[in-house]
Amino acid sequence: MVSTDLSAILPRVLIVSRRCVRKNKFVDFVGEYHLDLIVNYGAVPVIVPRVSGVHMLLDSFEPIHGVLLCEGEDIDPSLYETDISGLSPEELEEIRRLHVSDTAIDREKDSIELRLAKLCLERNIPFMGICRGSQVLNVACGGTLHQDVEKELSKKCSGESVIHIDYDNYDGHRHPVKVVENTPLHLWFKDSLEEGKMEIRVNSYHHQGVKRLAERFVPMAFAPDGLIEGFYDPDAYNPEEGKFIMGLQFHPERMQSDSEDFDYPGCPSAYQEFVKAVVAYQKKVNSSTSEEKELKLNQEMEKKRKIILRSFSLARDMYTAGNGMAPPKESDLEAGAEFLESNTALSLQQEKRLKQMGATVRNASSYLQRLKMNEEREMLAKNVMGKMSIEQLSDLLSFYRMMGQICSDVLEKKLLAL
Repeated sequence: MVSTDLSAILPRVLIVSRRCVRKNKFVDFVGEYHLDLIVNYGAVPVIVPRVSGVHMLLDSFEPIHGVLLCEGEDIDPSLYETDISGLSPEELEEIRRLHVSDTAIDREKDSIELRLAKLCLERNIPFMGICRGSQVLNVACGGTLHQDVEKELSKKCSGESVIHIDYDNYDGHRHPVKVVENTPLHLWFKDSLEEGKMEIRVNSYHHQGVKRLAERFVPMAFAPDGLIEGFYDPDAYNPEEGKFIMGLQFHPERMQSDSEDFDYPGCPSAYQEFVKAVVAYQKKVNSSTSEEKELKLNQEMEKKRKIILRSFSLARDMYTAGNGMAPPKESDLEAGAEFLESNTALSLQQEKRLKQMGATVRNASSYLQRLKMNEEREMLAKNVMGKMSIEQLSDLLSFYRMMGQICSDVLEKKLLAL
């Protein structure tokens, strides 16, 4: 039976679950409306569970062709520049009392979702944020949030007030928003907009929202109190080419009547266009991978490649084994050295990787001298550590493990940026 790589067939969209307490136990869940639409338009939702430590395991969810972030608690204010100078201690306490379930900060979920958002921004992976997801996207790009929309905007807004959250009528609640012309939202809802009015009524369920929109984004809709209800990156929006970076504060997936018909034909368009971008992105990734696999060298080039590879391998083995390995002939190292000196086709990233494996060795004797120096330093370090207590050694080991992880994360980002 021929095995099939499903990752090459079905595009994958990561969705982070939300954790809540039910019957005195934690329960993970994701709103089924999101999942239905993702599946209906041809992608596979992959649930990232909100459990401790998952933010360190996100590489295990590769390949990632898209990310959808949706509901959840307030984002930890320490993760962005927040200004609460306009709110009194009494008002802050009232906010916590009125929105108990939302103001309970979930730092693990923050960590998971901000890592995913930044990964999408670095790799141009399609990203859609709904409600809290739009706030995560704005914060990831340097924007800020209102601590409470009603408290802050009611003091500044001269227009009509807006109810953005109704605990007694979650799905049925609606409020108007004005759609901005020549934006994706305008395109999706154009057949439902009254001439000259540019207004639709949307479902929302939030007490926070965008305060300062990150510079890369353009608003797509405003509530009557001035709150931004949707935004996108025009330079990263072309679903046919696999580009989609967008945040919607309202819930188009919940704008359905009892008959399961949407309020407007354009409601599911965000999901449809998002999945279109996910499919296109997956095709680009698979295409670039297959091109790498199909690359072949003629017989002469293959012979040269093996000679150079052997030279690099010897350099690497010398670096790994130290004095435990007999030094090879200097001529065996020349092929790799000459290649690095004469070849100008190497990218900076390739050159760095070759340097990391010791491929820049030019002279075996000088290299062995460096190895001897490293060995002396190692012996000195062992003598010092031999005098340390178990507790001190444990603390030192924990510190260097942490530093190693940080270095690994930073190095990976720098290499991806090349």
